[in-house]
Amino acid sequence: MTEQADLHLEIAEAMTEVAASLQAPMELEETLAVITRVAAETIPGIVEASISITTKEGRIETLAPTGPRVTRADHLQYELGEGPCLHAALEEPVVAVNDLANDPRWPDFGPKAAALGFGSQVAFQFRAAPHVRGALNLYAQEPNSIDQDSIHLGSMFAGQIAVAMGWARQDQTLTEALATRNIIGQAVGIVMERYKLDSDRAFAFLTRLSQTSNTKLNVIAAALVEQSNEASRR
Repeated sequence: MTEQADLHLEIAEAMTEVAASLQAPMELEETLAVITRVAAETIPGIVEASISITTKEGRIETLAPTGPRVTRADHLQYELGEGPCLHAALEEPVVAVNDLANDPRWPDFGPKAAALGFGSQVAFQFRAAPHVRGALNLYAQEPNSIDQDSIHLGSMFAGQIAVAMGWARQDQTLTEALATRNIIGQAVGIVMERYKLDSDRAFAFLTRLSQTSNTKLNVIAAALVEQSNEASRR
């Protein structure tokens, strides 16, 4: 088996574990811990992960850290008022830093993160209406460890966190998909009936299928509805 095939198998197995965590009767805290752990174990180069959330009262805190080192890195950003996870949670949808020690955007946090043993970092925003926001934070040990594969895979895990929390991922593909909510609604109904799921988990199923197959959600939904219609005509 090739290295690329091994990676695809590892990712598929990891996504299956995360999907199972959404199905099982687990507490939210436990589900989020599964997602951050699997993200850190699966995404090449990533060694630690955490979730930052803000509150309506303006506080920010860390959930489901994979270890004490990442908790310290998160809290440094909160204390200093700068850093990728803070910037992603409050402003930009995706914030990637390939050289924490020398990035001029984070003159105070960057060297302190490097002293903790982190070389690069990427953070992904998601939000809940009306004011609560959060970010998935992924830390790499070496500089220049964040590439397009890291961003694509990290975005998938961020989407799963948003689903688990009942939040909406700030993603253009999702925004476009919601414009075709009628066909998606039909697909959700089909999945609910076929797999005996509630509507939230049926939608989570479709989003996972979209992410893992790299196919837009509305395309997945349309194909499922067409397949169901063909079966009913037979």
